Amino acid sequence: MDSRQNNREVITVLFLCLLWYAVSSSSNVIGKMLLSEFPYPLTVTIVQLTSITIYSGPFFNLWGVRKYASNITWNYYLRLIVPLALGKFIANVFSHVSIWKVPVSYAHTVKATMPFFTVTLSRIILKEQQTWTVYLSLVPIVGGVAIATLTELSFNIIGLISALTSTMAFSLQNIYSKKVLHDTGIHHLRLLHILGRLALFMFLPIWVVYDLHSLMYESRTNPSIDISYYILGLLFLDGILNWFQNIIAFSVLSIVTPLTYAVASASKRIFVIGVTLLVLGNPVTWLNIFGMIMAILGVLYYNKAKYDQRIEKQKTTILPKYYNTTQNGNSSSFIINGFANRHQSFAI
Repeated sequence: MDSRQNNREVITVLFLCLLWYAVSSSSNVIGKMLLSEFPYPLTVTIVQLTSITIYSGPFFNLWGVRKYASNITWNYYLRLIVPLALGKFIANVFSHVSIWKVPVSYAHTVKATMPFFTVTLSRIILKEQQTWTVYLSLVPIVGGVAIATLTELSFNIIGLISALTSTMAFSLQNIYSKKVLHDTGIHHLRLLHILGRLALFMFLPIWVVYDLHSLMYESRTNPSIDISYYILGLLFLDGILNWFQNIIAFSVLSIVTPLTYAVASASKRIFVIGVTLLVLGNPVTWLNIFGMIMAILGVLYYNKAKYDQRIEKQKTTILPKYYNTTQNGNSSSFIINGFANRHQSFAI
């Protein structure tokens, strides 16, 4: 019975991962096709945020996702959640600019530098120190991205800066999202809905003034600017795929360990790069491909180093309590404290 249940779980995870890879690849291909014909990354971002806002509420209620946390104060909301919504908007806009300006394969290679930003920002903001293996794992990541950049045939400085800015913004989002989830106990999908809706309402006026005005003006003065049914269809499909990709990613995260998710995420990036190279056919050199592979392998090594560091930290926090409790003859206290530590680690 247990083996049958384990097999069912493995099949479920594999199915979700394959679906995640397929949806993510399709989203990137559609996004590149859209931005090549319709160079308005702010509008694409607004459409994605609108998709999150419209679809999430009914779907989460139908799926039985627990309601919003009621213990969030206005002060906490303004201090952490509003900046998170701002970060989500900035990350998405710059991500679209990078896909518009450079090949998707190169943009995803640059995004592999996220561990570098995460380690650096965690050191500055949270004063976290890492093991030497974690720092060492950053070398192939940075080196691989550098090789891919130097050998990129379609290099664009705006695309590079946008990809790096987007990656840094996503890293900040990850750091502060974990804090909000830990502090409030809110469901991660509900947090996604809040951030998407808040970012939409915050930046809708900017979109009206900037992109909508520009689109209306250029459509009158430039006949080549035509928002056809083809463009509208790509916008709708891009919004759906982006929302669905977020749902699948969170679903995978909820049923696997953090290490498994990190490896699956890195593997997804390889899959996306491969599919976009095949479908979109942007020119690459063998040295360029070597840099991409080197960066992704560095990400995998980083994930393993972070996992080993987490396990070692758990051992060092549990063992002293064990010795203290055995010396005091109070073994039940050790069991309770040990359970609390494991539960807290799981919650974070």
